[in-house]
Amino acid sequence: MKTKINKEIEEKINKGAVLKGVVVSDKMNKTVVVSVSNFIKHPKYGKYYKVSKKYKAHDEDNTCKVGDNVEIVETRPISKDKKFKVVK
Repeated sequence: MKTKINKEIEEKINKGAVLKGVVVSDKMNKTVVVSVSNFIKHPKYGKYYKVSKKYKAHDEDNTCKVGDNVEIVETRPISKDKKFKVVK
């Protein structure tokens, strides 16, 4: 079992992307689907528009519910689709 100190050291060592999003599905065991939204500027017209992308993230304790705001961090591949884990 990992201690709090080990988790803090692991988070500092991890250089993967950190994304913030909303949980849209929690029906899988130990997995949640997180929708991450970004505003992107159109290259020609200059208008900003919203683009959303869904990521599957590992939730070890099944604590996240639909509608929760979460932070996910990139990690080693856990399965075919899961390459992120939930960080609170």
